[in-house]
Amino acid sequence: MDAQKIALVQRTFEQRVRPIAHEAGEIMYLRLFEMDPSLKPLFKGDIKRQGEMLMTAIGLAIQSLDNPEQVKIETKQLGKRHAGYGVQSTNFNVFGAALMWALEQVIGADFTPEVKEAWGEAYAVLAQAMREATHE
Repeated sequence: MDAQKIALVQRTFEQRVRPIAHEAGEIMYLRLFEMDPSLKPLFKGDIKRQGEMLMTAIGLAIQSLDNPEQVKIETKQLGKRHAGYGVQSTNFNVFGAALMWALEQVIGADFTPEVKEAWGEAYAVLAQAMREATHE
């Protein structure tokens, strides 16, 4: 990712997503379960709390986007934990689609094609590291 795309992702997260992270996470999970109900049993406990943890993890990862090695280390650890929960590498496609949909809802008019492309690249970086970890 180039510096401009990293800045777009970081700025939109800080300005539009972080202030309502609990809602954004819940929106994402509701969309995920709508898209693929078979994933719901993988997530135990309160979905609002799960959504908050998701947005915290995403926030930490995108803060490090300008340090790809750090992102890989952190994200692989997260991927290993999720593999232990039963997440399959194929689940990342539907998760990514649900996340992008939720971001569009939360970011609204500022979710321009340029911002969407930047978020897509950011998710691809994070998902690749997590996919690799599910195979280890």
